[in-house]
Amino acid sequence: MEKEKNKAFDSSDLMIFFVKWFKPLLIVGIAAIVFSVLFSSPLFITPKYKSTVVMFPTATNSLSKALLSENTGGKQDILEFGEQEQAEQLLQILNSSEIRDRIVEKHGLMAHYEIDNSSKFKMTRLFKEYENNIKFRRTEFMAVEIAVMDKDPQKAADIANDISMLLDTVMNRMQKERSVRGFEIVEREYMGLINEIKVMEDSMSTLRKLGVHDYESQSQVITEQLAIALAANNSRGVTALENQLEVLAEYAGSYVSLRDALEHEKKQLSHIKSKYEEAKVDAEQNLPHKFIVDRAYKAEKKSYPVRWLIVLITTFFSLLLAVITIVLIEKIKTVKPVSFPQINSK
Repeated sequence: MEKEKNKAFDSSDLMIFFVKWFKPLLIVGIAAIVFSVLFSSPLFITPKYKSTVVMFPTATNSLSKALLSENTGGKQDILEFGEQEQAEQLLQILNSSEIRDRIVEKHGLMAHYEIDNSSKFKMTRLFKEYENNIKFRRTEFMAVEIAVMDKDPQKAADIANDISMLLDTVMNRMQKERSVRGFEIVEREYMGLINEIKVMEDSMSTLRKLGVHDYESQSQVITEQLAIALAANNSRGVTALENQLEVLAEYAGSYVSLRDALEHEKKQLSHIKSKYEEAKVDAEQNLPHKFIVDRAYKAEKKSYPVRWLIVLITTFFSLLLAVITIVLIEKIKTVKPVSFPQINSK
């Protein structure tokens, strides 16, 4: 029994097997090569060309924070590369329906993908083709890659480059909605404060015309002059000085209140003005959200299908299936038929 088991695993039997079935296996191998070459040709599989764009996200999305704000740190540097969070944001926007719809419309992908416009499920087929041919991924170096496969090499490069440009368009559009609203709020507060200050300054001008310029110093000087006039029995001077003191006494409260309020409002105006200038920059200027490392170019060689790989895999599995089939046939031949005892009927 042990000898039979060793014989079953003898390598010489393997050699004998391949020598015996060499011609059939050779025919299967050649046929697999011929058919795999044929069916992977452009007659059956449309070749596709690949174009890619590689880019890094920026670290900041606010131009005012990067250039105008005094409290800028390393992460607010306009030249700083973004990290994982910014890369994930870019990927999410690249997968947005807005970019997809613009690319579909600009490049006429419905007709380019040969989708029947009258089909009930035309949009489903279109989106599936789009997803199969256009891929986005984050690289191990935190860059973002746009890869486009297409039967037209120039079309693949154009689509990849257009998607990278649309990224800025979509992100700026999203941020404009918020930054413009923020600018309107700050502008309203800023202009309102300017008007309040102008009213206060007009009131101060009226008080100055009445003779109130600086209540504290004026009252001190007039009091000293009044004492001198009284000592000199200068009745006309005393009367004039007393009239001035009466004016100061009448408008002193208004003057002090206006002066203090005006000083406070001007400090507030200085603070809001910086916010106003930052908000205006964000509302009116556009900031790129990416650093392009490699732009897409027209590919010279097709990327799909990989014919040598198809031929290799097809030939291997064809030979493997042929060997398994032959082994099964030989095993079936060696199995002895089971004889059943006859039953004699009386």
